[in-house]
Amino acid sequence: MSLSPEQRAEIEAQRATIASTRRTVANGMEAQLYTAHEVLDHGFVRVIDYMGDDAAICQAARVSYGKGTRSVSNDEGLIRYLMRHWHSTPFEMCEVKFHVKLPVFVARQWIRHRTANVNEYSARYSILDREFYIPAPDALAAQSTVNNQGRGALLEGEEAARVLEVLKGDAARCYDNYEAMLSQDGQKGLARELARMNLPANIYTQWYWKVDLHNLFHFLRLRADMHAQYEIRVYAETICRVVADWVPLAYKAFEDYRLGGVALSATGMACIRRMVNGETVTQENSGMSKGEWREFEALLNG
Repeated sequence: MSLSPEQRAEIEAQRATIASTRRTVANGMEAQLYTAHEVLDHGFVRVIDYMGDDAAICQAARVSYGKGTRSVSNDEGLIRYLMRHWHSTPFEMCEVKFHVKLPVFVARQWIRHRTANVNEYSARYSILDREFYIPAPDALAAQSTVNNQGRGALLEGEEAARVLEVLKGDAARCYDNYEAMLSQDGQKGLARELARMNLPANIYTQWYWKVDLHNLFHFLRLRADMHAQYEIRVYAETICRVVADWVPLAYKAFEDYRLGGVALSATGMACIRRMVNGETVTQENSGMSKGEWREFEALLNG
């Protein structure tokens, strides 16, 4: 990861500053504040600010003045109930603001989650750094033969070397031309807002991303899933670890009911009941298509 000495100094200065406050703080998140967690080859995730904790979720659900006589076990039971029954508003009482550095093509996936506030580094005003995402060898894979959105077998040997060479060469050449178009050596140079169109989708951008906990859990349920694209999944997995420190009771319930849970159709539930009653159920008599049956079997087999 390419944090500059100035950025590292700024982070250390931020982490060294202690402020007294009357508001509730989450000790786990206080330990996380401003720390840059490395992701991919040049990316990172770090927490800039947050509001609320596990108790804030329960407080909103009860609309109470404080903890009162409730115990941690009461709070855990309430949070699990809220998660189990898909309540949303109490989780919206907690918010977090991340600073994320990520490849542009990952950002374009990420931005589809529209229930957040985003401010991105502007290539209209500033010149982007010469930093590109180049996949590690174990992330180079062919197109899946069964999933139009997924990856199949790893590329190896000469084929992998050829692809890496193309990725590196194209990225360098595009950035060289980008710089040349901006050049001030005796020429006006093209406007930054136009020159940026020549940059590849694997160049890094940065943004501040502020989201409430309910919508963050929705993002993590989709993007931390094993079927999500690797490059966005590693960001989601990093955020999962941060959230687990911030709201441990809520994250535990989320992990149990969302990440580790499954959703079944009425047809799927009917098949399970038939199996429990000793009936042999196959794709042909299940009432499912081949694709549905394949996914159903994957759920049953873990």
